[in-house]
Amino acid sequence: MKDTVEGNYISQVPLFEGLDEEQQESLHSKMGQSTLRRGEVLFEEGDPGTRLYIITEGKVKLGHTSIDGRENLLAVLGPGEIIGELTLFDPGPRSTTATAVSPVTLLHLDHADLVTTLYNNPSMSKHMLRALARRLRRTNESLADLVFSDVPGRVAKALLDLAERFGSNTENGVHVPHDLTQEELAQLVGASRETVNKSLADFVSRGWIQLEGRAVTLIDIERLARRAR
Repeated sequence: MKDTVEGNYISQVPLFEGLDEEQQESLHSKMGQSTLRRGEVLFEEGDPGTRLYIITEGKVKLGHTSIDGRENLLAVLGPGEIIGELTLFDPGPRSTTATAVSPVTLLHLDHADLVTTLYNNPSMSKHMLRALARRLRRTNESLADLVFSDVPGRVAKALLDLAERFGSNTENGVHVPHDLTQEELAQLVGASRETVNKSLADFVSRGWIQLEGRAVTLIDIERLARRAR
């Protein structure tokens, strides 16, 4: 891991958009930088939470392991998103395990420095609460999908969500380098790998998507959206 910060990335992070240039520079001076290889763990469930992380490159998955050893993938986060904000408001152990699913670069800020910044810049709290609300809304939608949607519908919705956050337009459709294995994608939608693979194969046969290893190209967004409802 490396402890120097290159470039003032925080000016691009929605959480800090309420700070002026001088305030951003002051906060920037308190930050360090970390790098992770794919599969490397940033922190584990139960670890003490003393830092806030901001992803600048790559993707990190947040997961939970049940008592019987089953894994559930709660979220996949990418550039500009924050990790570890919950322990700022509710001090205690980490509630998830954060693992890199691609090479990752992060900025980190100790909670003590963040608390001081929030105290001196109350408007920043509004942006942090908005980020928390977005995360909570996404979690609520995922819980509702587990109850009301079938597996193909959940797979279609997950692909559309990944496309919105990580996709780019190409001649063939929206290319989405999600960096997830088939098992991780299954964990994300809360289904078995076999059932998810069957749904993906069906989408391919219908011409809606094209699979490319740890990436997918969405060819027919409209039909996928209808299937996700």
